Amino acid sequence: MRTAAHALSILLHPLWMTTLAVALCFWIDPYMYHGPGVEARLVFLGMLFLMTAVFPLVSALLMRRSGLVSDLTMPTRAERIPVYITGLLYHGMCWYLVRRITDHPVTLGILMGAFFTLLIILLVTLRWKISVHMAGIGGLIGAVLAAIVVDDRDAPLLLCALFVLAGALGTARLVASDHTPAQVYAGALLGFACVFVCAGSGIVV
Repeated sequence: MRTAAHALSILLHPLWMTTLAVALCFWIDPYMYHGPGVEARLVFLGMLFLMTAVFPLVSALLMRRSGLVSDLTMPTRAERIPVYITGLLYHGMCWYLVRRITDHPVTLGILMGAFFTLLIILLVTLRWKISVHMAGIGGLIGAVLAAIVVDDRDAPLLLCALFVLAGALGTARLVASDHTPAQVYAGALLGFACVFVCAGSGIVV
């Protein structure tokens, strides 16, 4: 059971959530990105993945090699702080670059919402442990719902599937004994609120 929980935690890791959120929103509304053709969207998503997943992962690996963190699971709150700071920097740079490419409020709002989520998680981590996995999938649901509302689309099956995945991931985090129920619920609500408010209301700064 714990093996399955760890596997699901890797599959739905928060590193992938920003890129996945934008990709799903592009699927909901192809006009969110005005580039010429599918190839341009793939290049755009590839850039997002590099900035919000690959670069933070490489940085975490370097921190582990230097001894700044003992393990990629970051079992202590103190180990998580430098990793979160690095993630903030990469998300900030990604938002800056994306703003030069597109002005769509949902796309920019997703990135800004992810930035605010990480910032609040960093501040909370100084005193308490919160589930970053649940913040990630909560943000994913918030992004999809924002795209549906803003662009007047309809994707009930997708939303249902995401809620099921969120429930499964929350259960996995509890089974793996990484978090308490309060930490799981807090993470999910935080991620959802930050991304939905930013993407749904056009808060892109």
